[in-house]
Amino acid sequence: MYLAESRSSASTKVERRRWRRVPANVVALGVVSLVTDISSEMVTAILPLYLVIGLGLNPLQFGLLDGLYAGATAVLRLAGGHVADRWRRLKAVAGIGYGLSAVSKLGLLAAGSSVAAIGGVLAVDRAGKGIRTAPRDALISLSSKPEALGRSFGVHRAMDTVGALLGPLVAAGVLWASLGDFDAVFVSSFCIASCGVLLLVMLVKDHPRVGPPVAVPLRGMLKLLKIKDFRRCCGWAAALGLVTITDSFVYLALQRRWDVDTALFPLLPIGTAATFLLLAIPLGRLADRIGRWKLFLAGHASLVLALVLLCGPVKSPWLAVAALGLHGAFYAATDGVLPAAAGPLLPVHLRASGLALLQTGQALARMVSAVLVGLAWTLWDLRPALLLTTAALLVVTIAAAVVRPLEEAR
Repeated sequence: MYLAESRSSASTKVERRRWRRVPANVVALGVVSLVTDISSEMVTAILPLYLVIGLGLNPLQFGLLDGLYAGATAVLRLAGGHVADRWRRLKAVAGIGYGLSAVSKLGLLAAGSSVAAIGGVLAVDRAGKGIRTAPRDALISLSSKPEALGRSFGVHRAMDTVGALLGPLVAAGVLWASLGDFDAVFVSSFCIASCGVLLLVMLVKDHPRVGPPVAVPLRGMLKLLKIKDFRRCCGWAAALGLVTITDSFVYLALQRRWDVDTALFPLLPIGTAATFLLLAIPLGRLADRIGRWKLFLAGHASLVLALVLLCGPVKSPWLAVAALGLHGAFYAATDGVLPAAAGPLLPVHLRASGLALLQTGQALARMVSAVLVGLAWTLWDLRPALLLTTAALLVVTIAAAVVRPLEEAR
């Protein structure tokens, strides 16, 4: 009896020590991301349906808007990272980004059915995301021990994904309660996003500043590319982004191929989010052990398999479920793993700037990818567009694994 109690006590202490490895600041940032992602995914879940079916956009038009949605963050990622490092106020700059995204939800009310106005509002929303991403990831990186970065990013992304999981459910609930009123979704999204900003102010601690602000010229960020392994990381991340299909096209392809009812469309991202939630922490820990870059490339291999299922000859509903699961595995193996791999390659005082540079290249590449996929879909239809994207992604993934693999810092 005493032995059993001792073992139980020892087991409890081990579990507590494991959780202590995840810094409180990382958990606080995870809470902020969780709440913010509920707000974001409420809009993201209904947007493809609203634009393509509600407003009647063709795939090319949607690709242009989706590309804007993915790429509007690009330049402001650089600005956000630069300002955060120059003034050493990571939390304040991240807060500005969260605030912009919150306010943009009200802009959707004023945009109405105007495609140009909707594009402008989406650009503001993505600008907010662009400003906050690099300072937030820099805070996670600087709040964690180097050997546990994969775990810290995994915990943060898992909490973020809880929000992504709840967002579509909340959107569906609001639509049901409001009898299909999209404006009710936008107002609810704004209120939730505002709560996220308040939580950032109250819970998150900034990284301690040492000395006065450093006057780092914006063009000086490009000098980070002189770091060989970081330059290689940026190059391959951008190349892979260029052949990575965006989420909206995945869900639209799945809806069209399996004739998913429009009322159920907002729930499709739940399949991706649920897998992401289950795998984010285990894959983050695995990345710390086997190598973050290896796992990053394995994630792209998972996306290749998902696209094969989407454009293959068999139409079993189970294949649709498997495709969503593989799509979630792709994000679990890449979203937090990439900054965890790149962070240790950068000097501490330029961590946000370097991550912004990395994410900017990836965002611009995905913007181009969305337009190209939309164009291919318009010219040749869905299946040829997916087959072409799948083949290109497979080739680039293999090349990234074979041609001078990245040597990670530890």
